[in-house]
Formats: sequence, C-alpha cells, structure tokens
Amino acid sequence: MQRRTGYILIPVLLALSACGRGDRTAQEAGREPLSLDEDRRRMVEVQLRAPGREAITDPNVLRAMLAVPRHEFLPESLRYLAYIDDPLPIGHNQTISQPYIVALMTQVLELKPGDRVLEIGTGSGYQAAVLSEIVDEVYSIEIVQPLAVRARETLDRLEYENVFTRIGDGYRGWPEKAPFDAIIVTAAPDHVPQPLVDQLTVGGRMVVPVGSYYQELLLLKKGPDGNITRERGIPVRFVQMTGEAGKPPPDPEP
Repeated sequence: MQRRTGYILIPVLLALSACGRGDRTAQEAGREPLSLDEDRRRMVEVQLRAPGREAITDPNVLRAMLAVPRHEFLPESLRYLAYIDDPLPIGHNQTISQPYIVALMTQVLELKPGDRVLEIGTGSGYQAAVLSEIVDEVYSIEIVQPLAVRARETLDRLEYENVFTRIGDGYRGWPEKAPFDAIIVTAAPDHVPQPLVDQLTVGGRMVVPVGSYYQELLLLKKGPDGNITRERGIPVRFVQMTGEAGKPPPDPEP
C-alpha cells in the first residue's frame, strides 16, 4: 500500500490538555509490550468472533485489527486495559470505541485497497489507523482541538502517513476532497447529515450511529441512480455528535 505524508489543518495551535489518569500504570499492572501483543492476538482470535453477535470475518479487517497497537492510542495509565472489549476514556468526555465496534463498522463498509475514506470524529486516531491498513487514503475530521492534535502526533509517531486530518465540524464533511468511496461517523447525530450523503461516490457506503439516547447503526448505500438505501443495524451507544449536528435538519424542499 502506498503511503503519503499526512498533515493537519488547525485554526490556532493550543497546548494539549492533560487526559484524566487512573490509579494504575501499565507497568504497575504488569502489562509489558509482549503481553500487550499477546492480548491483541487474543482480541482478534476470540473477541471478534464471539458467539451471539455478527462475527468479524473480513480478512482485511482482521489483519488491520491485528496490526494496529490499540494501546498506543490510549493514555499510559489505561494501556493495560487496551484489549478488553470495552470503550475507554481518552479525555474531553470522549472515548475510544470498543474493538468489536471498530471492526464491525469497518467490515460493513466492504473496503478495497484503492478506496478513499472519510472519517467523522478522529478521537484518539485508532479507527483511522485501522482504516489506513486497508485503504489508500483516510481523511479524518475532529472537532475537539486537543484530541485532534494528540491524534495527529500519535499517527505521525506510528508512521500512518496515509491519514490526513484536520480540526473542524465534521457535519459538512470535507467537500474539497470528495467524493469518497466510504464514510464512517464515530459520533452520533440525531439525523443523517445530508452533506455527508452528498459526498459519497456512486456505489459508496456510509456507516453512522443515529439517535440521541437510543441509537442504532445505519448503513447507507448510494446506488447507480444516486438513490440511497438504508439498512438498520445493531443498537449502539456513542457520544453525541456536536457542532452543526445539534441543529434541526433542514426542511425538505417542496
């Protein structure tokens, strides 16, 4: 896979805010790097194929989940928990999604190596890193500036050079880079943002959690005629999408 140099667009550079730290460090918990690698293998082999839910079977997704060190995207005090199947706090009232949900949302997009993907909600940068192991280019937008800066630093340190990030409100997407073969939204609006739908290429797919307190994953597909079909997925719980997503959707044109 060809990798290109990533960059970040920011209006003003601010100092990073400290993320909340727990009482235990990874070292105190006895989680050495080799042990974390073992935990990651176990996550892929066991958690992602657990009975009672849709198994993760796409070989590209499994390979990506095995390749990306989730612990590197967490505060040091939480790294010993990196491979449990739970969301974890990353500061600023945001979380890193549980591994199964990251894998499931990636799988339903049916990604191919040459695809260009837009992610709304960079967060820690973990989901973008997983996507970058499969596709050529990932464009990711984060509204919380300190998180965006920290994610860019982590992605640069780990040499994910085909991930391009910027700070801003993701509701309107990244029109100058559109169209995208796939769009993934990792925060929950109460309606599907129409600007994101418009930025899907013909044949493109978008996965988005929709709802306020009760949410479900939606998979949108854009057909050859431009029409959109929707498939309802599992119930989920994501942080709310902020910014313009908090405003009521515009009335449909008469």
